[in-house]
Amino acid sequence: MTATAFLAAWFIHLLAAASPGPTIIMAARIGVSEGMRVAVLLSLGFGVGMLVWALAALLGLAVLFSVAPGFFWGFKIAGGLFLLWLALKMWRHAKDPMPEGDGGNGARSAFSAFRLGLATQLSNPKPALFFGAVFLGTIPPDASGLAVSLLLLVMFLNEICCTLFVSRVFSLPRSRAVYAGMKTTIDRAFGGLLGLMGLRVALG
Repeated sequence: MTATAFLAAWFIHLLAAASPGPTIIMAARIGVSEGMRVAVLLSLGFGVGMLVWALAALLGLAVLFSVAPGFFWGFKIAGGLFLLWLALKMWRHAKDPMPEGDGGNGARSAFSAFRLGLATQLSNPKPALFFGAVFLGTIPPDASGLAVSLLLLVMFLNEICCTLFVSRVFSLPRSRAVYAGMKTTIDRAFGGLLGLMGLRVALG
């Protein structure tokens, strides 16, 4: 695998990881509401979910989606419903008190944060098609296992770094101060955006 092909795949995935979507919205919301300790575990969940989709593409899931559209639609509807459920939870709990400090009282556990990140990433089946079209399309047939493993590693880091950057920006004291004063409105805005993402996944 040439360095050019490697860098092209890395950069395209970096753009995809940084683009607005359910993971970015969730990273922002967790960063501002529960702090960086929780956000780190959330981002690890995003990264592992990304690896699951990449490995699924390597194993042919993207091909299965293309030849069996009904299977893909089932994934889309299930994922969209999960995102809508998360959006509804944000909306219903918008008036709940803000957790104290960075991951203090009221913040979710490490396992819960990781599980949320993993489930949010896996709720969107479109990454499987992305990896099927881009990831597999940039890997030469004779690419070594080491080259593929290194590419998966840098993509994993892409996912974590992008979402952690968003969480960090929203976890800053000024951001949290604004959030504390407008929690109901902001949580409902996050919930509304996530709900729209869920509808887009299910119906797009």
